[in-house]
Amino acid sequence: MAFKSFTDYLLLEKNYSKLTVKAYSNDITDFSDFIKNTFDSDSIHDVNYSQIRSWIVLLNEKGISNRTINRKVSALNTYYKFLLKVGDIKLNPLSKHKALKTSKKIQIPFSEAEIKTVLDDLNFVDDFESLRNKLIIELFYSTGIRRIELVELKLSSLDLHNKTLKVLGKRNKERIIPLISSVVETVKRYLKVRSDLEEIVDREGLFLTQKGVKIYETLVYRIINDYFSLASSKVKKSPHILRHSFATHLLNQGADLNAVKELLGHSSLAATQVYTHNSIAELKKVHVNAHPRSKKQ
Repeated sequence: MAFKSFTDYLLLEKNYSKLTVKAYSNDITDFSDFIKNTFDSDSIHDVNYSQIRSWIVLLNEKGISNRTINRKVSALNTYYKFLLKVGDIKLNPLSKHKALKTSKKIQIPFSEAEIKTVLDDLNFVDDFESLRNKLIIELFYSTGIRRIELVELKLSSLDLHNKTLKVLGKRNKERIIPLISSVVETVKRYLKVRSDLEEIVDREGLFLTQKGVKIYETLVYRIINDYFSLASSKVKKSPHILRHSFATHLLNQGADLNAVKELLGHSSLAATQVYTHNSIAELKKVHVNAHPRSKKQ
């Protein structure tokens, strides 16, 4: 009963997505199984930190990354905080836990030239899949939305008269993102071929497969990877790199950090600041080339 109350709390009060709640549930279930198999206990309410530490050590020995272990422990910590809140436990065994150290991965954005190659130099014909794929790439780069946000877009998300897109982000937070004119034109062309599909099963969904059902995340990833493999030698070619490129290129052009934060749907500036390392490099280049006291090579 407590666990059902916990998942309801995440969904209804914290506004977590169903996918996030499922991930939390899986992580907590994994820990519960570990406690039962290792310590012959049917309850995770009475565990101590040393038992949790044993689980962390086991995960590490299995080769699971520190980042993933931290996520699992964070899910467990959220559960214990809830139990503390409702009075089911008196002490949180993770209250003094410190997250494992993780290496900061620097995401390398696509260059403006690489994106231009994909959008301007590759031949997109006027059939359904080509126009759909082009619009997906244009939306990622011109709005910075997340992959799951794109998958969940509906026809009603579009306001072509005002050239805006309504996006439902993390914790069901809505934001309105402006659309540039070239993207609006691609939207209109795509909607025309979408309406000509033989069968449309998911009528509300904006992006569909050829069979008329809502597009799915792995297909979106494959589309981005396939097209950018033709234009970029970067190791990682994903929707998130396009989101990273959107933020980096805006900042390079002098966009306000707070404005980029709102466009990305971040809850804090700290999350947006990870995109500034490239813009700082750009500023250094401008500074060296423009400052009268700089020794230009």
